[in-house]
Amino acid sequence: MDLRIFTEPQQGATYDTLLAVAKATEELGFDAFFRSDHYLRMGSVDGLPGPTDAWITLAGLARETKRIRLGTLMTAGTFRLPGVLAIQVAQVDQMSGGRVELGLGAGWFEEEHKAYGIPFPKEKFGRLEEQLAIVTGLWETKVGDTFDFHGTYYDLTGSPALPKPAQAKIPVLIGGHGATRTPRLTARYADEFNMPFASIADSERQFGRVRAAAGAAGRAADDITYSNALVVCVGRDDQEVARRAAVIGREVEELKANGLAGSPAEVVDKIGKYAEIGSERIYLQVLDLTDLDHLELISSQIQTQLS
Repeated sequence: MDLRIFTEPQQGATYDTLLAVAKATEELGFDAFFRSDHYLRMGSVDGLPGPTDAWITLAGLARETKRIRLGTLMTAGTFRLPGVLAIQVAQVDQMSGGRVELGLGAGWFEEEHKAYGIPFPKEKFGRLEEQLAIVTGLWETKVGDTFDFHGTYYDLTGSPALPKPAQAKIPVLIGGHGATRTPRLTARYADEFNMPFASIADSERQFGRVRAAAGAAGRAADDITYSNALVVCVGRDDQEVARRAAVIGREVEELKANGLAGSPAEVVDKIGKYAEIGSERIYLQVLDLTDLDHLELISSQIQTQLS
């Protein structure tokens, strides 16, 4: 079971804060540092000092880390043209020495689009499908050849399809609860399927849909990595769990029901239940980015039992 650290910087974080978390992620032996791609805070937090851009952040971290994988859960398809996104991600992959992964989603948070003047199209899923075709098509085009794409939403003619990533293939992540189109797109384009903030039962059901879609597409279901994203709140005792829950504005029992919360033993046990239904990787959503002791506790008392 791989454990990855997943951050939500729109809730309030500077680049220096994210750098500290990424360095701790690397030093403590976690597999990867991922971040959300949002420009507006959610809930009652003030979000100060303001948003940071996902791919600018990852470009900086690419030069200041050496081992960990770097990526997004999920880059919003509404934020960037697919040709530009392909260039950005390939460049950051080069800057990292081949450690980047791209989580790409349709985009959903209408308020942040209104706040920053970003168009929020009605038909987002069709655009996402074309974006996946374009981004992966540009990367797969041989040097010296050109790439063309003529779709409903995007039109590319004679693209040199450069630059190329450092990796032969950048892993692509798709995620979500959709019962039909999401599994189909995953089977066609994704290296990993991520089920965000879902119960064991719902995760098992969706993993089954993805496996079925892969079979229907003539692809081995086990070619896809299956993962979950879950909020984490761990403490050595009940008082420490309660303190950490209070800092992020959540109730302990709710966190235990919907995330990974409690003592290290409780969290290891629950992760084991996700592993039983086929989850191979957990993205630990860390909401208090100043609490590096939390990461150390997870590393020393949870990760060591799972590796």
